[in-house]
Amino acid sequence: MPARGRSPVKTRSVRLAGGAAAVLLALSACSSSDSDSSSSSSDPSASGSPELSGTVTVFAAASLKESFTTLGEDFEKAHPGTKVTFSFGGSDTLAASITGGAPADVFASASPKTMAIVTDAGDASGTPATFARNQLEIATLPGNPDRIASLKDLTKSGLKVVLCDKTVPCGAAAQKALDASGIELTPVSYEQDVKSALTKVELKEADAAVVYKTDVNAAGDKVEGVDFPESAEAVNDYPIALLKDSPNAEAAKAFIALVQSAEGRQVLTAAGFLKP
Repeated sequence: MPARGRSPVKTRSVRLAGGAAAVLLALSACSSSDSDSSSSSSDPSASGSPELSGTVTVFAAASLKESFTTLGEDFEKAHPGTKVTFSFGGSDTLAASITGGAPADVFASASPKTMAIVTDAGDASGTPATFARNQLEIATLPGNPDRIASLKDLTKSGLKVVLCDKTVPCGAAAQKALDASGIELTPVSYEQDVKSALTKVELKEADAAVVYKTDVNAAGDKVEGVDFPESAEAVNDYPIALLKDSPNAEAAKAFIALVQSAEGRQVLTAAGFLKP
């Protein structure tokens, strides 16, 4: 008896069913792949960028107080779970604390010379980067009652003038400006940082002080600022560095990146700092 042939209709049905299954499998594979890809791109941990958390301790020059406080608040908002704490003061004192073992993540100094105290001791990680510059100004009592118009006017008899200590960047810069103009000035006191010098004028314990423009800006109507040409001879560069034994290096790097970013520069410029 001749073999029976397979029904053409049945054969076609089997082929169609097989083809449909293959298509469904392919679509399922694509969907799974797209889902995995989407999940990978939306998951921060999958991209190798861990979420930042913990405290970032920043040692910063006193003149950075207002601008860095603002940037610290911005950083905490951008990275929930983090906290930025600051220690503001004279750069030389801060540098000595760091080399003495004080725990910190970031150091922002008011001069390369004071930053060198930390780098020479091997306590910085990598090369410090200059992020801003600052220029001196004379701070007088509101309304400038002593009619101070120049650096030379600070030598008037009976005028009480304060300067930052010569070991502090603002004091070293003031001395450099005085040397450039050939002026000898004996202040009633040398202060440990720029904020302390400015406070003497704000409290009317001094008639004038040589401080940074940024500090005059921050004081508002408590003092009046007087520019002097010799200040161009003593502009300070401000370097920032990650510290070698940083307890929270990843978050510290992110804070330094914020300081150097367009947003950071905008905050610093608004405070009166010059671009690096």
